[in-house]
Amino acid sequence: MAAPATAPPTPSSLKRIVAASLIGTTIEWYDFFLYGSAAALVFNELFFPGSDPLVGTLLAFLTYAVGFAARPLGALVFGHYGDRLGRKKLLVLSLLLMGGATFAIGLLPTHAAIGSAAPVLLTVLRLVQGFALGGEWGGAVLLVSEHGDAGRRGFWASWPQTGAPAGQLLATGVLSALTALLSDSAFLAWGWRIPFLLSGVLVIVGLWIRLSVDESPVFKAALAQAEARKSASAVTERMPLVAVLRHHWRDVLVAMGARMAENISYYVITAFILVYATTEAQLSKQTALNAVLIASAVHFAVIPAWGALSDRVGRRPVYLVGAVGVGLWMFPFFMLIDTKSFGNLLLAVTVGLVFHGAMYAPQAAFFSEMFATRMRYSGASIGAQFSSVAAGAPAPLIATALLVDYDSSTPIALYVIAAVLITVVAVGCAKETRHRDLGDIEGRRDAEEDAVVRAGDGARAV
Repeated sequence: MAAPATAPPTPSSLKRIVAASLIGTTIEWYDFFLYGSAAALVFNELFFPGSDPLVGTLLAFLTYAVGFAARPLGALVFGHYGDRLGRKKLLVLSLLLMGGATFAIGLLPTHAAIGSAAPVLLTVLRLVQGFALGGEWGGAVLLVSEHGDAGRRGFWASWPQTGAPAGQLLATGVLSALTALLSDSAFLAWGWRIPFLLSGVLVIVGLWIRLSVDESPVFKAALAQAEARKSASAVTERMPLVAVLRHHWRDVLVAMGARMAENISYYVITAFILVYATTEAQLSKQTALNAVLIASAVHFAVIPAWGALSDRVGRRPVYLVGAVGVGLWMFPFFMLIDTKSFGNLLLAVTVGLVFHGAMYAPQAAFFSEMFATRMRYSGASIGAQFSSVAAGAPAPLIATALLVDYDSSTPIALYVIAAVLITVVAVGCAKETRHRDLGDIEGRRDAEEDAVVRAGDGARAV
């Protein structure tokens, strides 16, 4: 049974939906990346004093990684209820959780004030951040994907993806401005709190915009169809997670593999680079932050272009260009930074993020097109967030540990290249999805479900 047809959104309403998703994801990523930058710059001194500088940074990145550990749980919970209740409600909740946790970090006493309770509270708030972000990504990209037309889905769905560089741009920009305006002692004493407290204002703006958009028409049609099917057959609908593992387990594995190079390379290029540039290349914090700031602006600009290209040539070719490009760039990346030149540092980070954008841009449409509507939030979120535990979570930690052990960038480059090989295999095994209609996917899965139910009823009758 095919999904009921829904009227396509008007251009103005689609732009409003894109804007709501983009602003929301920008705020969420601002909150998440702000922690990563602070972990690289000041959290080692504020929450883990008395350690060797690199060891303190390792401990700070360990709490950073904890946020990733909570993302799969967020994906499960938000995915389940997002597939049952709708995308919009869960996106509002995720924004409130993330903003509240970030604001609370800005009020948190340091180790000097309350001792070991400080890093414990910091870790708890980081867990809340990770839980919220685990549910945010899937809902934001689906809200756009399910509103837009199939012919330009890659382009429109890439806009919520620009929330990552926009959040990075905003977080790095605020930190860069503060480090430029304040002395090191003032920034360490109180200046670092300002970006976290700013999150409270941003959340109010994000909520106002998100509450103004409509629920996905594809989801509403699928929900009505599921209710009609339930009334007609009295068959209890499977939990989204169970349905995903039954019908889409291969797609989940593909999504997890595809995320390895994308996730690891991003956090090496944007988070670990703040450590490497300041310790190995002996560049100032301000110089490293400025390079990430400018490169993030370029990253923001190229993502929609890569998304549009994926509409023309396919999701897989664009994704593979990004993965292979990142792998080939890793050795030149560190060689350029080792020159201790700001221009070369900027070139290294910018080219790395341009290649990363080729993976990140088509990812939203690619993952959305893999799953049926009533399990799409769960499937896309599980595939994206479970891989982050093995990819993005330990990436700065592993890179820093390799630097401590080997005092060389070569093992770090090889680490990223190993992730690239996993991604190339995963994407190479995937089917091209750009011509898929989201309603048709739902219809095929519904037919399979009906066939299973009828077969079960026949067996019981015999």
